[in-house]
Amino acid sequence: MFAKQGGLYKLACMHLPILYSFRRCPYAMRARLAVLASGEGVSLREVVLRDKPRAMLEASPKGTVPVLVTGSEVLEESLDIMLWALGRADPQGLLTDKKQALSLIAQNDGPFKAALDRYKYPDRFDGADPEAAFGAALEVLTDWEGRLKEGNLMGAAPRLADLALLPFVRQFAHVDRARFEALPLPRLQTWLQRFLASDVFARIMIRPAPWQDGAPGVRFPVAA
Repeated sequence: MFAKQGGLYKLACMHLPILYSFRRCPYAMRARLAVLASGEGVSLREVVLRDKPRAMLEASPKGTVPVLVTGSEVLEESLDIMLWALGRADPQGLLTDKKQALSLIAQNDGPFKAALDRYKYPDRFDGADPEAAFGAALEVLTDWEGRLKEGNLMGAAPRLADLALLPFVRQFAHVDRARFEALPLPRLQTWLQRFLASDVFARIMIRPAPWQDGAPGVRFPVAA
């Protein structure tokens, strides 16, 4: 559908919204998940966080990813990007029961993320106790375990909350995989493993070369 190099490739991307991203960042992952689910095309620019491109900093001086530049606005928060993408097209009905989904996302982005950071990076926080942080995160994960009776957080079908939370559960699991797998959270472990083995995960975890100012982006999502 699109040439992968030369002028045709540039033409394919130049009129698309621009998404600045970093492959492993869970916030950027959730943004890419929503863009993929929507079917909307963006020009993906993979960022090296230690050498952030000038164009991104001009658009968003705070210097964090993801950032979406649509032409008429700049969205600097991952949840805003998810809602932008799914607001344009939501073929899977991911925005069903959005109020409940937003409550779960607030739980993730607040207490769970705070505990995850102190468990994963205790040296970055004065007085952080990684074991206490692990316990606090486990309380939240146990709540989510109870919600997964039908396979996803809000029933049998995935919703906005599943897309928004899975990248952070993945990050928690990777701190100590053996410890995570030994937890009494079978539904949550199955939910995560199903995600990691999915075509969806493979499609959002492509490995584009780092973007440089003046270069074309990579059209995302790449055709399956």
